[in-house]
Amino acid sequence: MAEIIRATRACIHLEALKSNLQHIRAVIPDGTAICAAVKANAYGHGVLPVAKALRASGVEVLGVSSPFEGEQLRKGGDSGRILLFGPTVPEEIPLSIESGLEIMVTGESYLRSLEEALNTAPAEEPVHVHLKVDTGMGRVGCLPEEAVNLAFKISTHPKLSLTGIATHYPSADSEKPEDIEFTRKQVRKLSSVAEKIRSAGLNPGVVHAANSGGIALNSGTAFGMVRPGIALYGYGVSLKLKPVMELKTRITALKKVSPGTTVSYGRTWTSPGNNWIATLPIGYADGYPRAMSNRGEVLIAGKRYPVAGRVCMDQTMINLGEKTDIQLSNEVTLFGPDPAGPDAEELAEITGTIPYEITCGISARVPRVYT
Repeated sequence: MAEIIRATRACIHLEALKSNLQHIRAVIPDGTAICAAVKANAYGHGVLPVAKALRASGVEVLGVSSPFEGEQLRKGGDSGRILLFGPTVPEEIPLSIESGLEIMVTGESYLRSLEEALNTAPAEEPVHVHLKVDTGMGRVGCLPEEAVNLAFKISTHPKLSLTGIATHYPSADSEKPEDIEFTRKQVRKLSSVAEKIRSAGLNPGVVHAANSGGIALNSGTAFGMVRPGIALYGYGVSLKLKPVMELKTRITALKKVSPGTTVSYGRTWTSPGNNWIATLPIGYADGYPRAMSNRGEVLIAGKRYPVAGRVCMDQTMINLGEKTDIQLSNEVTLFGPDPAGPDAEELAEITGTIPYEITCGISARVPRVYT
């Protein structure tokens, strides 16, 4: 029996992913390593197929946000370098070590937790450590003036190896003069920290900071490695990028309603005429935002049609107008790379968020189909 795939599905275009990677490589200096962010299930795209495609395209490092994501990659067969972007609770550190992750040390207390974990569950090889320096993000990381002392403690520890120093840019995707200057100030701070570590006779390892915005808008931010995230998936910056995810479904019901008929919960939409209403088997439980109610549009046969009424948990209604050639089972695109229809950026603008949240929000019950 042939496999049945749900009508509502997320098509993941791996060639677009590879194309985006090529565009990123084209704007960074030769020899710059890439740490591809595959955290949060590769921003909703499916971590194992995406990681495999990125590795096949020469990506040196994969970035995750928890040791459980790193463990998933290891169980999926990935044996390459994996960088854990942030700190964890102490109880999770042994899993980071066991999974062979490169660990981001963010301060004195986390370094002590790492040392205690190594005392109780020693690693066969030295654990690779990156030192996170807070140059203006205000989230995690040591102060610049603390960095040399921490670098010394890491470098002289028999079970640790200082592999890199890093920071993060909060506004590198902004073209406002004050934000550009803020990012440049961060670059200068990290450069100064690296130089002080070298002056102390230590090797800081690879210096890295640039996220997607830094790569696209600030050429001097690359250092020795960049960490693209949303740019890989087709959004966020002014490069020639292609959306990788295409959210699609098919029409499950068609009905003609008379003038004055209300549609969906709360009766927030009233038919102005004898209109055809199409029902789609997708709703906010699938990740299609409820905020698209009466505001969003979908693409059917090359033409846009508006959402009619509130988006339900499992269904969404579309107004096809008084006359239509649309039929049952016709394919519908809710967002994707087709310029005729909406993309995740458009949904984000309507709902007051960012495309990251749109793609990450596509739920696990929506199957990913890889092309």
